[in-house]
Amino acid sequence: MTATRRQSGPFLYGDKVQLTGPKGKMNTIVLTAGEVFHTHRGMINHDEVVDLPDGSVIASTTGDEYLALRPLLNDFVMSMPRGAAIVYPKDAAQIVAFADIFPGATVVEAGVGSGALSLWLLRAIGPEGRLASFERRQEFADVAVGNVVSFFGAEQANWTVTVGDLVDELPDVMPDGTVDRVVLDMLAPWECVDETAAALKPGGLVICYVATVTQLSRVAEAFRASGRFTEPDASETLVRGWHVEGLAVRPDHRMIGHTGFLVTARRLAPGAVLPQLKRRPSKSDFSDADVELWTPGALGDRSASDKKLRKTARQARSAADKAIASRDDEPSA
Repeated sequence: MTATRRQSGPFLYGDKVQLTGPKGKMNTIVLTAGEVFHTHRGMINHDEVVDLPDGSVIASTTGDEYLALRPLLNDFVMSMPRGAAIVYPKDAAQIVAFADIFPGATVVEAGVGSGALSLWLLRAIGPEGRLASFERRQEFADVAVGNVVSFFGAEQANWTVTVGDLVDELPDVMPDGTVDRVVLDMLAPWECVDETAAALKPGGLVICYVATVTQLSRVAEAFRASGRFTEPDASETLVRGWHVEGLAVRPDHRMIGHTGFLVTARRLAPGAVLPQLKRRPSKSDFSDADVELWTPGALGDRSASDKKLRKTARQARSAADKAIASRDDEPSA
């Protein structure tokens, strides 16, 4: 049975609680018997938070008030240990929507990064679904597993992480024609088109998350050239917050702008030929060599050092162990 995190009810030992102080700073704690949350604005005993309803206000020893709420997944992914750049919540939401990730779905994800997107996918597929994640680097996989266990408080029975190249590993993990959705968050998703097509069910969907316009062009052309997918659809999501206070209503000075492009396509039935669209021929002829000159692979991909990744993996594993231990140590009723 896949463990899930409590989403409502009074706080219990083992729950994550987000404490927001007088200046809006958020601190997340795991309620543990006998422990104390220390701050320069006083202390809060974990035992005093237990049994309070979600959304309570509690005073520290100095009288400063803190708002206690269960942290949203959005809050968790933005503050969790990371070894690689995460998929922002705005993009994760679009991936779940555009890929139509549904309860009970069988989903393939590559690469896993720090586990942010894995968390959203596990939420969407529910306990009856299956998520198979693939990651080339063991350090990233360790960070992702630590973060997922830390959030849910337990290992997820319906999630596997395979360390290796998707092209080599996918056929052994997923039989042909058994996958509902494929999510590719990787440097060169066009290299996985054949394997993706083989794994997907007819009508299944692939969605790619890429950072640059050259990657966007390359993967779209790869889907077209394969002859096994529908016409690819591309988009990006920009989110701008607003300040609303009385008559002072204006856009925020800062916004989450470009983070990546999303490209989707659906698997055609075996032997089906996509009807040709009636459109004017393109005037911009190009070759694979032209595109390759400007891909991250040619320019050099920057990544975190091995030392930093090992440290991040230890932090994620420590948070996961603490989440499990706090549930095991919960006093019996």
